Amino acid sequence: MGLATQPPLTDDRILHWLALAMTPGLGTRRAMDLLERYGSPEQILRLDARELEGAGVAPAVASSMAAGCSFAAAMDVAERTKRMGAEVIAWCDARYPPRLREIYDPPLLLFALGRVELLQTVMVAIVGSRQPTAYGQAVAERLGRDLAAAGVTVVSGMARGVDTSAHLGALAVKGATVAVFGCGLDVIYPAENRGLAERIAREGLLVSEFPLGTPGHPQNFPIRNRVVSGLSEGVVVVEGRQYSGSLITARLALDQNREVFAVPGNITSPASFGPNLLIKQGAQMVQSHEDILEGLGTEARARLARQTALPIGTPPAPAAGPMAHIAEEVLRFLKVDSPVALDDLIEWLPHVSPSELIAVLFELEEAGRVRQLPGRSYVKVWSE
Repeated sequence: MGLATQPPLTDDRILHWLALAMTPGLGTRRAMDLLERYGSPEQILRLDARELEGAGVAPAVASSMAAGCSFAAAMDVAERTKRMGAEVIAWCDARYPPRLREIYDPPLLLFALGRVELLQTVMVAIVGSRQPTAYGQAVAERLGRDLAAAGVTVVSGMARGVDTSAHLGALAVKGATVAVFGCGLDVIYPAENRGLAERIAREGLLVSEFPLGTPGHPQNFPIRNRVVSGLSEGVVVVEGRQYSGSLITARLALDQNREVFAVPGNITSPASFGPNLLIKQGAQMVQSHEDILEGLGTEARARLARQTALPIGTPPAPAAGPMAHIAEEVLRFLKVDSPVALDDLIEWLPHVSPSELIAVLFELEEAGRVRQLPGRSYVKVWSE
């Protein structure tokens, strides 16, 4: 496209980009064609209905654009976005992620809240099941942590399950992570991830192409998935059933000429059907984050080498004290890929009172060494 990249836009120019993007029935691809032809939203929105129809815009849409019908909604969204502390990053903005600009149908603009500079970093997406096994959760968190520690920005969709684990893994080492929404930035979906969203807004970046107030309609999430893959150098699929959204993201990644990686799983587990199929079809198999780093393109590896390393920390170890030996026993009993119920731990450690055991488990959870699952069961975080 001939539209040159520019510094952050003035409020008036952002308003025109919003009005163009929010025109009902126009569509991203048609809007891009108009920008290629006329150069800017200002020029497009000055055209009359006849000229717009001549450029291929449907008559009803052309009449709406010529009448300026989307400006009121654009002004409202611009004001609300500013109050939220978020930014609007248009396609022509120099801060717009370069890899995303290359895809067939890039969003006209992005709403971003947090560390906008992360859009210029080397990114890898981790996606998978919303109902992962304990193994899937452990792998996603481990890969998120290790990639972030290596300086990679971890991208995912902040959905339940694998997405959440990948974000948490990156945050655990004070690394970089980007969450891509399938709704407006002010609509937290799923609701239980509100705390995670607030933390990513402080320490990472929240991104959406949908204006504030947009609900999480089911049709939005496949649209969101093309942004998850489009931002990234490669997509890692941890778990996913036969018709899962993670397989859609993998197909989008292939269409966008991105690397596709898959974590192998138990062939008897339905959750492993997706990644095992991808490996069968030629995806790169992942046994550690090093497989992902080695599988990135030469240019991406060079960018990563040049990229300033983000400050990396490590989860705090449990405090030493009279209960340190109990913590060691608990960690010996717990498994990475199989939850252990609290009642079983109490039975296996008869010399430890239930109150002491619960206190130790809480301390280990705070230190990032164990995770509590529904049903008062626990797994060990994969760290060795």
